[in-house]
Amino acid sequence: MSLNDCFTSTITTLNLDNNCIGDKGAKYLADALRENEALTTLNLKKNNIGVQGAQYLANALVENKTLTTLDLSDNNIGSQGAQSLATALKKNKVTLFLHILFISPFTNYFT
Repeated sequence: MSLNDCFTSTITTLNLDNNCIGDKGAKYLADALRENEALTTLNLKKNNIGVQGAQYLANALVENKTLTTLDLSDNNIGSQGAQSLATALKKNKVTLFLHILFISPFTNYFT
C-alpha cells in the first residue's frame, strides 16, 4: 500500500511522532495530503522537520479539505516555516488546529 493509498482510505488518524521524517519525508507526506480524502489528524511531532518541510506541508494544506489537526511541535520550522503555515491557513477552507510549540515567536503571522 502506498502512502497516497493510506491517505485516501478510511484512516482518519496517523501518529508519526518521533520518526526522524525530516524535510524529505515531509515532502512525501505533503504530496499525499493533497489527495487526502479521509485523514483528519496527523501527528508529526519531533520529526526534525525544518523550514523546507514546513513549506511543503503548507503548500499541501492550501489544497487539503479534510485535515483538522496537525501537530508540528518540537520540530525546527522556525519563524519562516510558521509564516508559510500561517499563509496556508488563511487560504485553507477547513478549520485546522495547528500545534507548533517551541519555535521562534510567530504570533504576528496569524493576524
